[in-house]
Amino acid sequence: MTLTEPSLDHLLNNKPSVSNVTFEGQALTVDDVLENFVYLEKAVSNFDPKYMLQVLRGLPSLRKNITPTVLYKTIETVYPKSNPSRAVLLSAIDGHLSEIPFDESMDIDKSDTKTILPEIDIFLHLLVQTWLLHQNDLTKFKDFNEETVKKLASYNRRSLDYLAAKVWFYYSWGKELNNELEEARPLLLNALRSATLRHDMETQASLITLLLRSYLATHHVSQAENLVSKITFPESAANALVARYFYYLAKINAIKLDYSAAHEHVTAAIRKAPQTPLAAGFLQTAQKLNVVVELLMGVIPEKSVFKQAFLEKPLLPYFDVAKAVRIGDIIQFSETIKKHSASLKKDGTYTLVLRLRQNVIKTGIRTISLSYSKISLKDICIKLQLDSEESTEHIIAKAIRDGVIDATIDHEHGYMQSNEVLDVYSTLQPQEAFHERIKFCIALHNDSVKAMRYVLSNHNTDLKNAEQAREREKELANGLQSSDLEDDDGNFDI
Repeated sequence: MTLTEPSLDHLLNNKPSVSNVTFEGQALTVDDVLENFVYLEKAVSNFDPKYMLQVLRGLPSLRKNITPTVLYKTIETVYPKSNPSRAVLLSAIDGHLSEIPFDESMDIDKSDTKTILPEIDIFLHLLVQTWLLHQNDLTKFKDFNEETVKKLASYNRRSLDYLAAKVWFYYSWGKELNNELEEARPLLLNALRSATLRHDMETQASLITLLLRSYLATHHVSQAENLVSKITFPESAANALVARYFYYLAKINAIKLDYSAAHEHVTAAIRKAPQTPLAAGFLQTAQKLNVVVELLMGVIPEKSVFKQAFLEKPLLPYFDVAKAVRIGDIIQFSETIKKHSASLKKDGTYTLVLRLRQNVIKTGIRTISLSYSKISLKDICIKLQLDSEESTEHIIAKAIRDGVIDATIDHEHGYMQSNEVLDVYSTLQPQEAFHERIKFCIALHNDSVKAMRYVLSNHNTDLKNAEQAREREKELANGLQSSDLEDDDGNFDI
């Protein structure tokens, strides 16, 4: 990529006329960007990440007002001409400036003696990254990501942890949009190793989720499982990253046939995800996987799940699948799969839904066992439209062994005898249900305690204030005692 700095004359000669309101709006946006620099400086000087988090929380609303003119003004204000980052950033926005006016009233500081904080430098790179992505300029976005990653590698500062996590996120997103996920993995793995050695928790969490997404997108499930077995996900990571990590774990476990672990992880992902409209896409994807996993476990999801406003339309194929599984109708199930195959393949759940055929058969067998105390294998074969009586006998035997039904098979006479239904409270099911609820409540309590924030070294201030208060009390007590003695002496003389 050739980095050339656009000339100021070129920008001024190609500007169209725009109202002063636009100029005022751009100036306000520049002020907002410069105000974020103050928080970044506080984060570095005070070693407090809350200022960095405040900047990143405001990034979604800030990037909506970003224009090439705002970026140009900010870059010209912050960077001296001798700084190499200036040419990189201006080259990234070149080509769009000719269509956007440049405000001549904006004063530009041309000082060459400025010292730019690495945090401010990377934050401006991050702003340009987000702007290029929303411009859908994938070629320039890809090239600029490479330059940003090189710039990030040149710094070794713990205070860049949160910004680095965002930079790697957009880098991986660019590779995914250009279908180059496999090419990005070696660099992501090296970055994960460096972040682990530096104890950059947020960057570790971001890179782990990006690698898992990359492996699963290319169907390298064994490599994703190997990565999970050899890393420790940071407990202090943001809830959004934790939710993604749990979702990928759920997908891996579902593919491995470990449906109990998959359901536990996908439920945790839904609970950890931000409950805002911005996270609606993730919640829809997680709910789709959750419905499939529950069906594979033999549990029919509640109808209220499908009736939520933002889930009703995306979960329509899964609602039809759930109806077919609940009824236990093989023909309806096959027709539903054929009808919604495109949507299921797009969601990446097609192979998991195909596994539900056995569940449909088991559901049919369970319905028959509850309806008939005694029924021939031939009638079961006809009702479920199975291939033969022998295969029907094997399927029923497996259902009995798995605990799906409580029955016996008379092989000599060729019929199934259902046993009397026992009281559920005489089994271990209530105990297991209470155990799951108690475990969830304890985990929620522990997470709440970990999420509490305390001011650093605040206890020392409290101790100092307490000592001063005790000294004042002693002085006051001594003063009162001495004044009492003087009063007593005066009275005695009288």
